[in-house]
Amino acid sequence: MTDFNTLGLSEQLVARIASEGYETPTPIQAKAIPLVLEGRDIMGLAQTGTGKTAAFGLPIIDMLLANGGKPAPKAVKTLILAPTRELVNQIAENLRIFARKTPLKVNIVVGGASINRQQHQLSGGTDILVATPGRLLDLLDRKALNLSAVRYLVLDEADQMLDLGFIHDLKKIASMVPDERQTMLFSATMPKTIAELSKRFLTNPERVEVSPPGKTADKVEQAVHFVSGKNDKVEILRQELTNNPEGRAIVFLRTKHGAEKLMKHLESRGFATASIHGNKSQGQRERALKAFKTGEINVLVATDVAARGIDVPGVTHVYNYDLPEVADAYVHRIGRTARAGKEGKAIAFCTPEETALLRDIQKLTGIEITIASGEPHATMERPARGNSRGRGRPGASGKPARRARPSANGAPRDNGQRDGQRDGQPRDAANRSRPAKNRRPRNRQGDRRQSA
Repeated sequence: MTDFNTLGLSEQLVARIASEGYETPTPIQAKAIPLVLEGRDIMGLAQTGTGKTAAFGLPIIDMLLANGGKPAPKAVKTLILAPTRELVNQIAENLRIFARKTPLKVNIVVGGASINRQQHQLSGGTDILVATPGRLLDLLDRKALNLSAVRYLVLDEADQMLDLGFIHDLKKIASMVPDERQTMLFSATMPKTIAELSKRFLTNPERVEVSPPGKTADKVEQAVHFVSGKNDKVEILRQELTNNPEGRAIVFLRTKHGAEKLMKHLESRGFATASIHGNKSQGQRERALKAFKTGEINVLVATDVAARGIDVPGVTHVYNYDLPEVADAYVHRIGRTARAGKEGKAIAFCTPEETALLRDIQKLTGIEITIASGEPHATMERPARGNSRGRGRPGASGKPARRARPSANGAPRDNGQRDGQRDGQPRDAANRSRPAKNRRPRNRQGDRRQSA
């Protein structure tokens, strides 16, 4: 059996992480760590919850300790970019555990927090900086730090980070990082077009893949309720939560407005709940996550801003109250459960208007999701009834069903704003959707930058 001693890490680091309970590496860690230590550029693909942070974090920490030396004032040795505040905080929390009792300094840079305080923290130099792109660029504009000493560049959740909406910010940041650097990309999904785009950031990369892109976690039991509308969704969700009083659940919606409205409804019905979305301040989001982790609440209502940034042990259920408009997001959502080898359940709700979205999900994942209740809508090929664990059951042909044409009304919409426009998106994304005459003038610390 592979253990951390065989991967090339120093004895001191292996002993340190063993004291924290890390004994056996996950497949992505076993494959990636030796390559990172060799100095190779990496494109790592693994389903969510498989330990990607340690796959790049442990070898980077080992190399920083081996090379020694304190960072110069305002300098950064390692830069890790991630799309959301939650994911930045999660990565930094893990890295601080790995680097405990060492001289390495780990800092974070996210919107929604005091930029002056962050500027002060960076003034003495940083060994590892974990950041969202928008706030990082704000601080670079202020000359609060420089990237000329970066040795290691990591793009986490690369499919989202390298989407066209982020590419302009990434290009600007990459131009400030030395060409002589080691670059690593890690993600649960990597569409072909994005993989091609990523080549400009990597030099002769080693591809490390432990599961096919779009594959859902093996121990997630998936099911779908076919419903006629939102009223049915509310009723079934309430019943599900009532039937699992000891469970810990995350409920995903598309919009900020919808998430807040549902959270207040559940709260009024006696459920211990909180919400996380782009209209919440950093402090509110951190308090909600803390309450969820400690068990003070057992239902967290969230938008996709949190799909890749919640690493809470013991999440038993994920509810796709609204199906995501991008099928990849489904993989990340349900990856919040069945983490670290545990089992979990993913329950989806599908209205007639969401039929095409469900077909896209089944095409991406290559499964047919078990029917929990209701009948497939007219444009939906009937999935097999019975248990669906992990892969589900393939169709008679062994291939995913062809994509159905959207209904006349297209994907469902409501009046709530899609989350991500001011959270984790590029600094100008929110303004690009408004007519030019309504655009607010730029400012150095405007909402568009602070929201990341």
